[in-house]
Amino acid sequence: MLEILTGTGLAFAAGLNAYIPMLLLGLGARLVDFIELPAGWAWLENEWVLGILAVLLVIEFFADKIPAVDSVNDVIQTVVRPTSGGIVFGSGSASETAAVTDPAAFFSSNQWVPIVTGVVIALLVHGAKTAVRPAANAATLGLAAPLLSVAEDVSSVFLSVFAILVPVLVVVAIAGLVVLFVVLRRRRMAATRKGDGHSVIPSD
Repeated sequence: MLEILTGTGLAFAAGLNAYIPMLLLGLGARLVDFIELPAGWAWLENEWVLGILAVLLVIEFFADKIPAVDSVNDVIQTVVRPTSGGIVFGSGSASETAAVTDPAAFFSSNQWVPIVTGVVIALLVHGAKTAVRPAANAATLGLAAPLLSVAEDVSSVFLSVFAILVPVLVVVAIAGLVVLFVVLRRRRMAATRKGDGHSVIPSD
């Protein structure tokens, strides 16, 4: 069960930022003893891979905070984030971490299942993020872009850390993010209805 929570948390984090969970998982496996990636995913801790991920993270960090550019970035990330979700779910759910000592117990017979699961989770999160961002930018003249992006980055970091160290907290974190999305979605719909509403004066 813990390996499922680990994979879910990492995939959810990838839907917000593709590179943070991969970088944290790779760095954790390379630098500390409580993460051991399975042989098939050992490339994540390669120094060249980590360097490339770090560069991509810096580019993503700035691109996602500029109005209009963030929308273009989201289009590109429609492929990247689900791919990252599949990678981190597959590698995370099969890793030996401080909390997961029976790696891949649930997925041992069908190794493609965690990858597809991670892709779907990350794609859904990415879709929700993409749906909220343009409306928020339009309503605030672009001021919301950097604030929302920082919040998403911070959420991705915490989700990744929780998934690796304390997977049970992933449930609480995801529930909080879902509630926040519902609130933002309702506010967007209310603002849209208010903007569209107008009084019609009948002619004689």
